[in-house]
Amino acid sequence: MRVAAIDCGTNSIRLLIADVVTREHHPALKDVVREMRIVRLGQGVDATGWLAEAALERTFAAVDEYAALITEHGADRVRFVATSATRDAGNRDVFVAGIRSRLGVVPEVVSGDEEAALSFRGALNAAPGLDPADRVLVVDVGGGSTECVLGTPREVLAARSVDVGCVRMTERHLGSNPPTEEQQAHVLRDVDEAMDVVARTVPLEQTTRLVGVAGTVTTVTAMAMGLKHYDPDRINGTVLDVADVDRACRELTAMTRKQRARLGFMHEGRVDVIGAGALVWRRVVERVARATDGRVDTVTASEHDILDGIGLSLVS
Repeated sequence: MRVAAIDCGTNSIRLLIADVVTREHHPALKDVVREMRIVRLGQGVDATGWLAEAALERTFAAVDEYAALITEHGADRVRFVATSATRDAGNRDVFVAGIRSRLGVVPEVVSGDEEAALSFRGALNAAPGLDPADRVLVVDVGGGSTECVLGTPREVLAARSVDVGCVRMTERHLGSNPPTEEQQAHVLRDVDEAMDVVARTVPLEQTTRLVGVAGTVTTVTAMAMGLKHYDPDRINGTVLDVADVDRACRELTAMTRKQRARLGFMHEGRVDVIGAGALVWRRVVERVARATDGRVDTVTASEHDILDGIGLSLVS
């Protein structure tokens, strides 16, 4: 069976076309096509509560490309999942109608909890050798929200989605690149408040392994690794010390826009929001390390995330 998964977030829209295979007696995905476009669907949503017309046009153009690829490669099943920006938008019916007319499927505007569960399922592909007793905390730092989900290799135990993400925090607090100390303090305050909410649902102190997913995390990882260009195969599964993550986050936040743009691994659509993303990821890592009394002192980066989880959800 061949499946097609689309993840439409606040900053990017991504496509995975994959063949379903069996790996260690479990269904797995073998990539046929994996694409990503930065469309910034969530532009202004935090302030206005509406999807901007220009953002919808960018998103629909990307979906037209994806529809052609799905037809070309003959996917048997298609699932389109929309997350934070669309959950928040008052005109999401326009978005839903535009997607349905282009793909022939209704986009699912999933809850934060389901988003977290899908991210968890996809992320475990980058954490081999897990013990059944492990408590893995998967953190998905997105454009509009961050999902924290704790589970074992077999099941999700607890999950919470909170409204802090690289686009939302940039639009809400950061008026310059690099941001001022005061601007950074506002972001960190919001993240602390959000992690307080997470901690009431998710027992962070039980974490034995921390896995980060999505573009902010993988970009910070590329920075910490000193990569000259973006290399997903090298990034996927990389384990970094907490101190290395902290240093890379601080370096990215302190850069000007021009300095970030010159980094060979930096996608042009992340240049203006990676400072906020790095602040969010840095604080989340700090909070997990503190909650576990320093027992969690490394972070695993995963190139597999909600997109893979969407694909696997199509396998019955």
